[in-house]
Amino acid sequence: MMEDNQKKCIELAERIYDLDVKVYESIGSSLGRTFTDDRQTCVENLTKLMTLRPQGHLLRSELALISNMARTIKDEEIKAEVMAEYASILKEVAKLPEGFGKVDILNKKRAKLNTVRMEKKFKKGDHLVICIGRTQGSAGNDIGFALADALHINYYDVEILQEVLKRLEVENDPKVNGDKDQEGLIEDKYEKHFGEARGIRQKLHEFNRYHGLKKEDAIFFNQSDLICKMAKEEDFIVMGRCADVILTNNRIPHISIFITAPFEQRVKRYMEVNDLTLKQAVRELKKMDKKHNDYFHFYTGMKWGAAENYDICFNSASYGIEESVEIIERMLNKIPGVSWNKKKEKKNQ
Repeated sequence: MMEDNQKKCIELAERIYDLDVKVYESIGSSLGRTFTDDRQTCVENLTKLMTLRPQGHLLRSELALISNMARTIKDEEIKAEVMAEYASILKEVAKLPEGFGKVDILNKKRAKLNTVRMEKKFKKGDHLVICIGRTQGSAGNDIGFALADALHINYYDVEILQEVLKRLEVENDPKVNGDKDQEGLIEDKYEKHFGEARGIRQKLHEFNRYHGLKKEDAIFFNQSDLICKMAKEEDFIVMGRCADVILTNNRIPHISIFITAPFEQRVKRYMEVNDLTLKQAVRELKKMDKKHNDYFHFYTGMKWGAAENYDICFNSASYGIEESVEIIERMLNKIPGVSWNKKKEKKNQ
């Protein structure tokens, strides 16, 4: 059984790599590549991501980055072919024992008690931007990713935003990083997850690169500019990054959602997803909740997860991943004069 699963992961890794090549060839830009290393290394990394559950979110980010780039293909026939292969790969990944979104957050008793409705006005021509905050273990990322796929819009999490910023830096000033850094982007993404330590030399490089600012602050400001720019150009979902507050301060229309679940339910899911003991899961969730709270408060001065700071907050344990996506879609359909509903209908015809 394990051998069959390993074989399946390798086959999927090869398909993902080939899809990335197809997208790159269709766009005609080196910045269109998600994987810039040799085929064997990339396939090995992808296989590892599919067989190690804790790294499932990285695989989701890689797939989302490919689909984001694929949606820019001008040839509609090629785009349709590429997106069909992307959808097929997603279905196969979902079938894997370690597939992301495999472990749901649903509490069936609570699910019977809930209904929700929201209306929000957008001006004609505004882009659909959905900002999702979430507590660790509430399946917020799985919900956001599935929603983006259902709406046929782009998905951005922290890994993808960092990757986009790297590519823009190379595109705007190739002399800064050069080809060597461009080739090393994939390795950098896996660095903290595969155990490679950063040295003093790297820290000094970062100090010079960010003009004396802390790396975290420089990244936040760059991400803020990028999010505002994207909100004026495309429809997308963004996970965390204080995006809702950033867009509010810049008077850019958006929908803000906060997803959470009872702590014991999150612990249960986190234990299963990451193969942890109860003690380990409790400690990790408390640590991550504090980290998210501190980050949000530091950059916004507001309270993370407070209902008054969001358009809607809901308990994912009351709905589960699939129905949570359906609920958000129903809310969007209630917004008067929206253009993205027509866009989705057209794509589904």
